[in-house]
Amino acid sequence: MPTIQIKKELKKYADPKKAKILQRFFKTGPGEYGEGDVFLGLASQQIILVAKKFFGMDLKSAEYLLRSKIHEERMLALRILMMKFNKGDLKEKEDIYKLYLKNARNINNWDLVDVSAPKIVGLYLLDKPCDILYKLARSKNLWEKRIAMLSTFAFIREKQFVDALKIAEIFLRDKHDLMHKAVGWMLREVGNRDRAAEEKFLKQHYQIMPRTMLRYAIEKFPEKLRQKYLRGLI
Repeated sequence: MPTIQIKKELKKYADPKKAKILQRFFKTGPGEYGEGDVFLGLASQQIILVAKKFFGMDLKSAEYLLRSKIHEERMLALRILMMKFNKGDLKEKEDIYKLYLKNARNINNWDLVDVSAPKIVGLYLLDKPCDILYKLARSKNLWEKRIAMLSTFAFIREKQFVDALKIAEIFLRDKHDLMHKAVGWMLREVGNRDRAAEEKFLKQHYQIMPRTMLRYAIEKFPEKLRQKYLRGLI
């Protein structure tokens, strides 16, 4: 399937004014985490609409789009890969998983990671050894680290918390705000399913956690308990 046709379809929905807003929101300026990322200005539902239309795209074309400089083209590729993964047989799932990891550094903004990592990497590893997540967690690349943490969301949804908590521990002293938010979010998701499991982890580590990570983790706690954690009184 010619990718030029897909690119033209996306451009039909382009909104230059929204593109400028998105480029500020996703920190695309010099020295920022999304430096150089280019936006067309599409809404998520528009990308999903195009993904459904071009669901028959082969993996080679999806990989080509995943290497695009244009944010929405990479998101489109991920949406199609997620749809294919959901409907694929074991071999197709494995091929998509491998393609994803091969291109992990092109999945290079938080929205791209968050929408796809749990539903491809996490689901694929759900019944398999997940050593690769620990390798990614120790990467120097921000997006590989976020993929490691967000992939565990698939485990958390199945009430499998061990790897999620072990990987969260790796990031306790990470310097990047996007990792603080990711870890705090996943800890909160653990707590949504098992408060005791989250609190056991927090009681061991909350005093050394970055403040943002802690705030995200305890966001849904009763106010009195939340304040005790924030004041170091646990």
